[in-house]
Amino acid sequence: MIEQAALIIQLGGLVAFPTETVYGLGADAMNEEAVQKIFQAKGRPADNPLIVHVNSLEMLHRVASEINDIANTLIEKFCPGPLTLVLRRRPEVAPTVSAGLQTVAVRMPNHPVALALIEKADTPIAAPSANSSGKPSPTSALHVLYDLDERIEMILDGGSTNIGIESTVLDITRNVPMILRLGWITQEMIAETIGEVRQAISESELKRSPGTRYRHYSPRARVVLLENVSAAFIHKFCTDLLKTEIVGLISKTPVFIDDSRFSSILLEDNPVDYARQIYAALRELDEKNPGVIVVEGISEKGEGAAVMDRLKRAASEFHRE
Repeated sequence: MIEQAALIIQLGGLVAFPTETVYGLGADAMNEEAVQKIFQAKGRPADNPLIVHVNSLEMLHRVASEINDIANTLIEKFCPGPLTLVLRRRPEVAPTVSAGLQTVAVRMPNHPVALALIEKADTPIAAPSANSSGKPSPTSALHVLYDLDERIEMILDGGSTNIGIESTVLDITRNVPMILRLGWITQEMIAETIGEVRQAISESELKRSPGTRYRHYSPRARVVLLENVSAAFIHKFCTDLLKTEIVGLISKTPVFIDDSRFSSILLEDNPVDYARQIYAALRELDEKNPGVIVVEGISEKGEGAAVMDRLKRAASEFHRE
């Protein structure tokens, strides 16, 4: 299967494959025509750059023109793993990968299938999440099939992903390294490794990273995010919504409502469980055709900040008690 998938990549086709974060939709990062197929298959805006996946330092040098001491320190500490570095790009990289920027986002995935595919294809692989643009990212091969069936040549099934949310994106082309997208590698972890680091805020800063400037991670139903609320508040909130529409609930607090138009998924109150299951939970409830999916938030400490970042991007409404 890996050999067949690698041949598809080499011939300019598209292959979905698992990583430790989410499933990626891959194409040869050095082939402009192949990379454009990713945008067509996903319906992705052309100004939204892609992440390039490599399997070694040697391959990283084929993509990035400058790899400084900070990059080397971070690579030694966190790679392979869920950290994407924004570096100066080499001209050989397909222009569409970087959406017209002079930088390129690169990471080394920590998944045997992904690494084997890159090695066999012998080329850096550009790969955003393997879903329709804006929808919840896929954490299983079935999610990819649901979104992209007949739009791509092959799906490599590696089971459910381990982490479940996308990588941290860190721009190290600046004087002070800047987090462009929160992820499993936290700001605290990075600061402990290289010192001062800040988080991007402005539109011009965020445009250097995938997944930061458009509504993302959303099912068909509208998503309402509840923060710092009690079980009684959740119960009343959902009961009121049920007067007019079908309701789904994802929460860490058990809530029972005896109504056939109500469905719920209970998650553990920790970022590991939320991250691993939140996209699958959104997809599962969305299949029941609710008008609204209510999600109870978690603490934004540590890895929880990345989970809440995704939920806030998915939600159209926010409520506190």
